[in-house]
Amino acid sequence: MVVGAGEGVVKRILVLAAHLFAGTAAAAPCITAGPACTEMVGPAGSPGRTLVYRSHPLETRNTAITRGIVIVHGLGRDAHAAYRAALAAAFLAGALDDAVVIAPRFASNEGGACTDELAPGELGWHCQPRNDTWRTGGTAVGSEVSSFDIVDEILRRLARKQLFPNLKALVVAGHSAGGQFASRYAMTSQVHDQLPVKPSYLVANPSSYTYLDDQRPLWSALPAGLAAAAPGYVLAPPANPPAAFAPYRDAQNCSGYDTWPYGLQKRNGYAARLGEEQLKKQLAARPTTYLLGELDTLPLYGFDSSCAAMAQGPTRFARGLAYARHVAEKAGAQHRTVVVAACGHSARCVFTADNVLPLLFPKE
Repeated sequence: MVVGAGEGVVKRILVLAAHLFAGTAAAAPCITAGPACTEMVGPAGSPGRTLVYRSHPLETRNTAITRGIVIVHGLGRDAHAAYRAALAAAFLAGALDDAVVIAPRFASNEGGACTDELAPGELGWHCQPRNDTWRTGGTAVGSEVSSFDIVDEILRRLARKQLFPNLKALVVAGHSAGGQFASRYAMTSQVHDQLPVKPSYLVANPSSYTYLDDQRPLWSALPAGLAAAAPGYVLAPPANPPAAFAPYRDAQNCSGYDTWPYGLQKRNGYAARLGEEQLKKQLAARPTTYLLGELDTLPLYGFDSSCAAMAQGPTRFARGLAYARHVAEKAGAQHRTVVVAACGHSARCVFTADNVLPLLFPKE
């Protein structure tokens, strides 16, 4: 049969539509930490953008995507390394084709240790040490856009049914300083309850947490017999152990121990937008898992040794165990704690562990 001119046009349009709306589902993932796998993301109506690595385009319809994973880098702002670690985990989980992995870069060129090269229009963030950096929801230099606003926007984009109609799971994860980000973002997020798919949060090996009151852990907050203080050292419990938490004994000499980001006092940036009681309520309600490397017991790799952080425990491992108990007892949180065997302070080790893969890439 000879197709008429009108029918031919219609046929070509239908073929093109099929490629646009169905063919993209089979697009190969972008798995190199280079420019080809990046986009610029920023809140609508606000100047400035943040570079993100992503395994699938965020502006192209993809019916194959069922999971969205946002992975936040550590203190070195090495989003490319966080991206590669998450891609390695996606490969092991068999999720490269149906999960979109996104690693935002919170770059800084304020000098000193922060000399990142910013792209035109890219937001720059305050360097360390400060209490309003990217890892605590602080705003970009010369901007009202906070680092948490960027993740809000990423989650909103993933929630668009016209682009990702089959999305069933969202995860916000971070290791080290990225773990600080994930923990505080879970507490403060203002988009969580608005999203059709609610995110879960994976908090891996941070140096500090945000406590809900002025009490801090005693050694009895840790499970008996656990070597969480230092390699090879196990505390012997007394016959009558004291309470797990008590008012911080050195508050007079460590005035910042209960201020943001270590506590809820004097909050700034994104965290200042909500009241204290609302933050406590949100923290308890948000599905959160603490991923703790059982060998993360050395003061290495950006370990926070300030008095405010040391008030939370002697090691990252101890701090994570104590904080999980704190939010359970003080806020009624039913968060999970997963100890990752044979892992120290390594994002690659933690996120590719067999017991972590189902959490990082949930089915729904």
